[in-house]
Amino acid sequence: MDLVRPGSLPPLDPAFRPAVLANHRFQQGLETSGSAVPLALAFERMDGAVSRYETAVYPEGHPRFGENLEYVERLVKFLLWQRGGWRLFVGGPAPIVRHLQACYSPQGRRAFETHFMGAEVYQRPFTVVRCAAADVPRANESRRALGQHLDGCRIGFDLGASDMKVSAVVEGETVFSQEIDWDPREQTDPGYHREKIRAALQLAASKMPRLDAVGGSSAGVYIQNRPMVASLFRGVPKERFAEVRQMFVQLRAELGVPLEVINDGEVTALAGSMSLGDTGVLGLALGSSLAAGYVTRSGMLTDWLNELAFAPIDYAPEAPLDEWSGDRGCGAQYLSQQCVFRLAAGAGVGIPEGLPATRRLEVVQEQLERGHAGARRIWETIGIYMGYTIAHCADFYDLKHVLILGRCTSGAGGSLILEGAGAVLRAEFPELASRIALHLPDEGTRRVGQAVAAASLPALAEDGR
Repeated sequence: MDLVRPGSLPPLDPAFRPAVLANHRFQQGLETSGSAVPLALAFERMDGAVSRYETAVYPEGHPRFGENLEYVERLVKFLLWQRGGWRLFVGGPAPIVRHLQACYSPQGRRAFETHFMGAEVYQRPFTVVRCAAADVPRANESRRALGQHLDGCRIGFDLGASDMKVSAVVEGETVFSQEIDWDPREQTDPGYHREKIRAALQLAASKMPRLDAVGGSSAGVYIQNRPMVASLFRGVPKERFAEVRQMFVQLRAELGVPLEVINDGEVTALAGSMSLGDTGVLGLALGSSLAAGYVTRSGMLTDWLNELAFAPIDYAPEAPLDEWSGDRGCGAQYLSQQCVFRLAAGAGVGIPEGLPATRRLEVVQEQLERGHAGARRIWETIGIYMGYTIAHCADFYDLKHVLILGRCTSGAGGSLILEGAGAVLRAEFPELASRIALHLPDEGTRRVGQAVAAASLPALAEDGR
């Protein structure tokens, strides 16, 4: 594939080669060639839910046929992390299918995804199935009408890598919000997580006359209130992870009220939809990692993963490496505090050794507020990353709004990200700039908005509680 130098070059990353520009160049070449053939992909999830994606590639025998392989591999990787799936149906040229089968095998380039999507998330072997394009399953999307319930006395919480946010909400009004420090990632005992979360819920409950419902958000993949995979709990040994998977089910039974927990990115999108009074919202939370979520044009949440932290957005061959998946150019390295730390040295911003991640970020943000030119370039770089990422996402989501929040957007940094993203869209994607509105919530909403939106997740039980 041709890698395209962006018109808006990040000041601290001149090697950046946006995925969206490479994909568009590939598609333009196909159109010019006049020889495109269809390629259909379908991703099967739980209970027969299916996402379908259609594109085009060069036919067998074409001089540029080899370019298909990288294009399709990167496309499938993005779609897997966006939508999820344990079985991939491919209708198209046989060499492309064989390439994907080799990549998505226990010994292949995408062995991490093969294991993650198969054994960890959907708990069945990941398979790539070759079929005729006409036999690729039709879309069968699952939609959920969670959220926007604000009656009664509710608790909302958001579990982050360095703090948890908890809010008490009475008849739609927030009466209490607090950020509570914790250190979950290195903890091996599931009891640590359970007791910390229970204590936070008890604190919020003490601020209300009664408790009617609890809603929560957390990084990771959640299915039916069970964390299937979550970096917050990565310190828990595999043989004890079943205790983590049952944690919220048990808390719901203890509290005796409706309880819903979903991915924090989904709550980001829900918060945006609620605050804007509109739909077609992509929420992007820039925290310790990148969380994403989507509210459809019909106002529903999907059962997609929306784990854009691991989706490729930069095709540069020397793009930064994701330590967990082992792949390059993934979202978390560009739109999170990981990016801030990665760029700090090149920006001439010193960070003292031995500080926790939250404090390290604050050190850089303090220098930004004091006018440090290097610190400003960090957030200018992130703004450009954001602009190209939004354009890339617009090829996969039907968007009217993008809401940007999270700890990395606090202070002056948020405005710099928004300004940079908007400038990229206006300069290189004017059609998108004219129809997608970018939003940055006020400071309070940026920090605790997810916990408040999470409180609205459960509907009250039929008995009024």
